[in-house]
Amino acid sequence: MATLVFLHGGGMGGWVWDEIATTLRGEGHKVFTPTFTGFGERSHLISRDVTHDVHVTDIVNVLTFEDLRDVVLVAFSYGGSVAPGVVARAGDRVRRVVYFDGIVPLTGKAVGEAIGYMKTEDAAGLDALLASGEGPIGTGVDEMQRNGAKEKPMKMSAEKQEWLLAHLSDMPLRGMVSPVTHGGEAIDKPVDYLGILGDVMDPAQHDRARALGWNVQTAGPDIDHAFIVGAPNRALDFLRPLL
Repeated sequence: MATLVFLHGGGMGGWVWDEIATTLRGEGHKVFTPTFTGFGERSHLISRDVTHDVHVTDIVNVLTFEDLRDVVLVAFSYGGSVAPGVVARAGDRVRRVVYFDGIVPLTGKAVGEAIGYMKTEDAAGLDALLASGEGPIGTGVDEMQRNGAKEKPMKMSAEKQEWLLAHLSDMPLRGMVSPVTHGGEAIDKPVDYLGILGDVMDPAQHDRARALGWNVQTAGPDIDHAFIVGAPNRALDFLRPLL
């Protein structure tokens, strides 16, 4: 049986893996679903001091203090930007990496820049402002997603969408604008990437994954970026042969 550590997306928390984690645990796997600092049940820790590297440290500490080895690291969306740093710092504990429509970061660039939301100088300026103790603490991603779903409902049942949106929280802005210490090229393990066509990570992140030589498969248009909640069986079908 496998040991899996799941990395969640923006505005989420370990809670978002509930259905997938419950299924895998029922199949005998050891599953960890940590929440990044400033998100979810750790939202009380949100601050301007929470850089992207703090989130890497969150996961490295889980691997270290839980004494996890031979780990399958599974990264969704924002979590994809964290995975390379984890491998760079604790690669002896990781067997392989799986991306679910995740961000493929660039070394030294901010996540916001990597996904095309801002220019280098804008990210650097905002990072410096936050480091000085000024500027907004959070990104407002939770409200952006709720407002977006009003105009374009997610490809899932109304009940699942309501559950997902109700649990969203803000996330530290500094995590989006501080430099990423290790980009995708830092992963020296097998990487399998499931990308969702026609959604937020297509095509830039998918193309970047291919350029790194990762095994990239795509799905859609019947599912969307939030398929880990809307269509968890699709995620499980992709994941099981890799365990």
